[in-house]
Amino acid sequence: MKGNGEGWLRGSSAFLVLIVLLAVAATSVRAQDVSNPDVQKMKEQIQQLLKTVEELKQKVESIEETPKPGPAVAPEPENKAAAVPAKKQEDATTMEIYGFAMLDMGYQFRQNHPDWFDVIRPTQLPRFQDQFAPDGKFYTGVRQSRLGVKTSTPTKFGELKTIFEFELFGTGADAGKTTFRLRHAYGELGKFGAGQYWTVFGDTDAYPNSFEYWGPNGLVWFRNVQLRFMPLKGKNSVTIALERPGASGDQGVAAGRIELAGIRPKLAWPDLTGHVRFDRGWGHIQISGVLRSIRWIDTDNTDMFDFGGSAVGFGGSFSSHVNFGPKNVGRFQVTYGKGIENYLNDAPIDVGARFTHAPVGQRPLEGVAIPVLGLSTFLDHTWNDRFTSSIGYSLIDMSNSDAQAPDAYRRGQYGLANLIYSPVKNVVLGGELQWGRRANFSDGFSSEDVRIQFSFKYNFSKVFKL
Repeated sequence: MKGNGEGWLRGSSAFLVLIVLLAVAATSVRAQDVSNPDVQKMKEQIQQLLKTVEELKQKVESIEETPKPGPAVAPEPENKAAAVPAKKQEDATTMEIYGFAMLDMGYQFRQNHPDWFDVIRPTQLPRFQDQFAPDGKFYTGVRQSRLGVKTSTPTKFGELKTIFEFELFGTGADAGKTTFRLRHAYGELGKFGAGQYWTVFGDTDAYPNSFEYWGPNGLVWFRNVQLRFMPLKGKNSVTIALERPGASGDQGVAAGRIELAGIRPKLAWPDLTGHVRFDRGWGHIQISGVLRSIRWIDTDNTDMFDFGGSAVGFGGSFSSHVNFGPKNVGRFQVTYGKGIENYLNDAPIDVGARFTHAPVGQRPLEGVAIPVLGLSTFLDHTWNDRFTSSIGYSLIDMSNSDAQAPDAYRRGQYGLANLIYSPVKNVVLGGELQWGRRANFSDGFSSEDVRIQFSFKYNFSKVFKL
């Protein structure tokens, strides 16, 4: 249609010029034949018309020389990159580097195992008179110092969280040393988590605000390798996990006998743990449980008895923290079970030896899961913006099997009271009075330890956007 319109415009222009020329010619002829006073005026009008026609002709030629318009094109922006819509990107990863440097120094009035010189562990107190003599030692160290990294990344499957954290408090083969010790190596995406982290059977909110490193002996306090599932999160939450199994045993009065030298653990199934938690403005309530299979086999086939066996470990725990007004927080936990000492903060064994009282010629001993009760109750008090305190008590009570030795560990008690001062942000210092007591199974012996400790803690934390 645009081409036809352009041809029509050229044809109309030529036709207009032809009409004007004919009119001029006709007017000239009449002017020669007729002598009329208006002729001169008419000539002037014709000249004006000719001038107008010439102007129209020039405009038509100008239009004909103009290139044909093509398809409509948007003007090109100055910044070509700005014209391309940016791809939708997820929010950047947040990374936090945190930790603290901490010095502990104190005086121990009694005695305990030297590998645990800077903590109160009732299991490590003397089981007979002057086992770790002499009384009275000064101690100091930086083994509580810690470094960690946390990340958080939003994804279409939910938040991706990771944590890697270590400290300098040696345990196991490194007991008593200032050395690297892994605390957490854990990742979580949406409803699933995997790695080494706090056991699902425990409750970290039941731990008091204290300086002593090991903590209340009656708490469920354990970092374990696990695979967890969190079907419900929020104010009401549910968590289930499969955790790495582990157990220890006491052969009791038969310890060291050649017949028991071939006993080996066989932990073929992971521990099953879970908890239900309810968070409210006044605090929280958590109910936790654990179920575990404990087996051991006798690899020695040279004697007449097979001392292999198995036991089912199980337990339940109730824990809570309660806000008693704006300045007081109570932290509580009570736990009971059999064969779950591995999950408690300071309990020695899961399985003990028991006499079968069988006739001669039949197996005289067997292993059984040891019942245990754990209790912890503490109050954290805030005096003002600078001073806080914590005071409380914890207990472990075991029901020993009858073939355990008379000096086997039966009951442990733990207590402390402190005054903590924070002069500026991220700096904490103060003093703490600590106490522990151990009671043996059946020989009537008990021992205790009293300490006063001063600690200086310097926290740091920095958040980065990656």
